[in-house]
Amino acid sequence: MDISVVVPLFNEAESLPELAQWIERVMDENGYSYEVLFINDGSTDDSWQVIKRLHQANPRMKGVAFRRNYGKSPALNTGFDRAQGNVIITMDADLQDSPDEIPALYKMITQDGYDLVSGWKKKRYDPLSKTIPTKLFNATARRVSGIHNLHDFNCGLKAYRREVVKHIEVYGDMHRYVPYLAKIAGFTRIGEKEVKHQARKYGETKFGLDRFVNGYLDLLTLWFQAKFGVKPMHFFGLLGSLMFLLGFIAVIVVGALKLYNMHSGHSYRLVTESPYFYLALTSMLLGTQLFLTGFLGELIIRHSNDRNHYEIGEEIINDDTAALPPRQLERDLPVGVEEKKTNVASVNAQ
Repeated sequence: MDISVVVPLFNEAESLPELAQWIERVMDENGYSYEVLFINDGSTDDSWQVIKRLHQANPRMKGVAFRRNYGKSPALNTGFDRAQGNVIITMDADLQDSPDEIPALYKMITQDGYDLVSGWKKKRYDPLSKTIPTKLFNATARRVSGIHNLHDFNCGLKAYRREVVKHIEVYGDMHRYVPYLAKIAGFTRIGEKEVKHQARKYGETKFGLDRFVNGYLDLLTLWFQAKFGVKPMHFFGLLGSLMFLLGFIAVIVVGALKLYNMHSGHSYRLVTESPYFYLALTSMLLGTQLFLTGFLGELIIRHSNDRNHYEIGEEIINDDTAALPPRQLERDLPVGVEEKKTNVASVNAQ
């Protein structure tokens, strides 16, 4: 199958028939084999009934319905799990993303060699209250993620190679940072295409200004996981050691000053009367706690399956069987291996 289109939606019953017809027209004009996965994120309108009717008219229109509203990230992740196409296209259901962009996005993946292509709505039909925070948000995301060629991380219109969506997990509100998730997973060929942004035709936006606050928190979470996810001691241990060392030096200085004043016959105060003494103790306590946090984090990671989880793109193994003639190799295979070899060959042929 050429393309899987994943469409997360919430209360978009009015726009779904037009969107489905638009996608179908584009696919038929270009001769693509395709499927459309509508992920109904707990809609309270007639969205699911519309999806059922669309499926009856065209079996390539498929759907998944959540029991309640979970958010865009779980919807995308569900669509990625079920997508069967060689290229996966995501778009919003509000008709602001144009299906006419699909052929160009498909070409960038299949011919230009990109792992992921993100849309850039250079000209937007949104109020300033939305566009200005979006610019600031994207500038911060570029700086933190290191993906400097993307102008619109949160654009719903994106294209992926199949391998990308099968090796990342979109959770929480991480749909804003799928390119960053792909980069962390080792897919670094990330491109951008300027796409047309259309004014909303039906309903109203489902996102408020709180998404910008949550977006920054999610970005910090991803940065920390990418840098210290499997080595928390490098962060907490270093920070804790520095704080403990500074506190310890401060305690020595406070005690040394008292001893100097006593030896010189100058007036002096008790160590416990100095505010610096308590600041030093606080620094030492916080440093110890941070160090122990890193230590406990290392213990948890050590017993976790994720510590030694590495994605292998290709593998070549040299063994003695490579020198055997094919027929001799087949005779020497143990019972059950021949079937496995045949199955692998059939999969590779596909």
